[in-house]
Amino acid sequence: MANPTDIRKGKVIDYNGVPHAVLEVQHRTQGRQAGFVQVVMRNLNSGASIAVKFLSSDNVTFLTMSTMTLEYSYVDDMGHHFLDTTTYDDICLPNDLVEDKKNFLSIGKTYDVSCVNEKPVEIILPASVTMKVIDSPEGVRGDTASNVQKPATTETGLVVQVPLFIKPGEMIRVSSSDGSYIGRA
Repeated sequence: MANPTDIRKGKVIDYNGVPHAVLEVQHRTQGRQAGFVQVVMRNLNSGASIAVKFLSSDNVTFLTMSTMTLEYSYVDDMGHHFLDTTTYDDICLPNDLVEDKKNFLSIGKTYDVSCVNEKPVEIILPASVTMKVIDSPEGVRGDTASNVQKPATTETGLVVQVPLFIKPGEMIRVSSSDGSYIGRA
């Protein structure tokens, strides 16, 4: 058990039996009252952020956080399978852990996975990912009066608005934060 004054940004703590990543920390005092630590943290299981006050008399449990580099292999009924390239172990991540990031995962590429106490809790995506365009309608000649865009379907099923000159088979870069087109790869 540790004191709440030891909490720092980037650490992972156990709060109500669930791992939470610390996003912001502020030490506060109010006149003659005892000081407290105001912490904004993100639940690593659900992704929800909360603000919590820890009194100086509270105890905090820090969790060990590590990062593994895994290669995305395939998906089946059990979940999404990744290969640990150092030990060649198959690691299956449940669908709920991968659900919001599955459109940015390409088979055969490596991704960093955050682990708390050696249990995977989050996939860390790069700022942009490179994807192949599978389907895109033909651009209509004369639609160039302004920044006209058309929908394009990528290899993962993600639909991205792209400029008219992008054709099926081309590689594009897509922002992993909002799914927007960045440029050709």
